[in-house]
Amino acid sequence: MKLKNILPLLLILVSFSFYAQGGRMREKKEQVKTLKIAFLTNELSLSADEAEKFWPVYNAFDDKQFELRHQKMRAYMNRMNDGSLDKMSEKEAAAFLAQIENTEDEIYQLRKKFISNLKGIISPVKIIKLKKAEEDFNRKLLKQYRDKQPRR
Repeated sequence: MKLKNILPLLLILVSFSFYAQGGRMREKKEQVKTLKIAFLTNELSLSADEAEKFWPVYNAFDDKQFELRHQKMRAYMNRMNDGSLDKMSEKEAAAFLAQIENTEDEIYQLRKKFISNLKGIISPVKIIKLKKAEEDFNRKLLKQYRDKQPRR
């Protein structure tokens, strides 16, 4: 599996652990969001006019994407970790796989619409820079998370 496919999954898992720990973790999520905004603003060099139009669109997309990943993927992860995989029939597994594929497609369609909406706000070069900046931020966040984990 490619790194770009693994990073969102790891971020989902990290966000689940944040969510599970309640209010303190919501605070951490807000902290991460603030850092992400600062990082993206710096990387994209948005003009005031661009920023005014960009952030509402970006935040709506980011919230919806988080919601999709959080609600649906958490249910999938719970099902994969509850021991039922070994007892699952081929028919049940095929249906479960179809649900996962549908969610992944929903996320893909959401991103596609988001990019389409951005085309009227920022240049194609900045849209590509956004994609790179998001990946760089996720990589940086993951590295910080790993660095804070105790060594085994």
